Amino acid sequence: MVGPPRAVAVVRHAVRPALRRSAQPVLVACSGGADSVALAAALAFEARQAGVRAGAVTVDHGLQPGSAERATRTAELLAGLGLDPVVAVAVPVGDDGGPEGAARTARTAALARLAAEHGARLALGHTLDDQAETVLLGLGRGSGPRSVAGMVELREAAGVSWWRPLLGVRRGTTRQACADQGLPVWDDPWNSDPAYTRARLRTEVLPLLEEVLGGGVAPALARTAGLLREDLDALDGLAAGELARCLRAGALDVGPVQVLPDALRRRVLRGWLTAAGVPDLQWVHLRDVDGLLTRWHGQGRVHLPGGAGVVRASGRLVLQPPGAAGGQPIPDASEESVP
Repeated sequence: MVGPPRAVAVVRHAVRPALRRSAQPVLVACSGGADSVALAAALAFEARQAGVRAGAVTVDHGLQPGSAERATRTAELLAGLGLDPVVAVAVPVGDDGGPEGAARTARTAALARLAAEHGARLALGHTLDDQAETVLLGLGRGSGPRSVAGMVELREAAGVSWWRPLLGVRRGTTRQACADQGLPVWDDPWNSDPAYTRARLRTEVLPLLEEVLGGGVAPALARTAGLLREDLDALDGLAAGELARCLRAGALDVGPVQVLPDALRRRVLRGWLTAAGVPDLQWVHLRDVDGLLTRWHGQGRVHLPGGAGVVRASGRLVLQPPGAAGGQPIPDASEESVP
């Protein structure tokens, strides 16, 4: 028996294991591009074999001429693959974060809402090449090891499962899979527009790195992300244990936390503040809270996003809610202030 073309088989194999591990329905987010169309076709085929209900959603951002018509054609293509339900949704796009960021925010909110309504996990078509670009962006922005660790295959957020089964598949493979199946694809002009950073990484930086380093750069970056993610997960696990050990009635004991290695100590602080609901925690906030442990000289309240704050008092770090009085140095009765 002759099997499917190699590229088609590769994409189907990528989605098969995780799809069959759960009976939860799946919605594939499809823009009409090669990556998401190849994913949609693979899921439509594999879901029938696995007895899992599979549908799709396409989002019209309304930012380009003909976007509504394109969303309609994409929905027709998805329905033709046998996916059900197929939803085409138009979203309003704001101004925050520039066109890319604002579109992503609007799209993510719409996808999360639809996934929750259908009780489904969301399948996204990010590939190994997208992972490599994400790693380079994280390196260039200096935004910490988690950003360099890239995207994960499965992430739970706000009660929704975000599933990326193609992180080990090359972009060229998804395009070939579409060609082999006669599936039309749409090439978003934003993906090659040099006005956008990711587009320049894709068309200029990565090809140059491939030339200079002799090839294999994208897989190497993706492999590095995976190894780094393993290390970070291990550190996060250790930090969670330390946080549980040092937490007393919502406050942190200074003594055992301040002697931890930097990587663990800052993770304990981040875990504590995040669990308490502090929003949009940035490096500068974490640095200042850490200063209450490592650079203590009687300083006062560290202000945090959302109006909360942290003070050091009686040998503990205490989180003050928004609106609490603060701003003046609070003496630590357990020890003398040091100059």
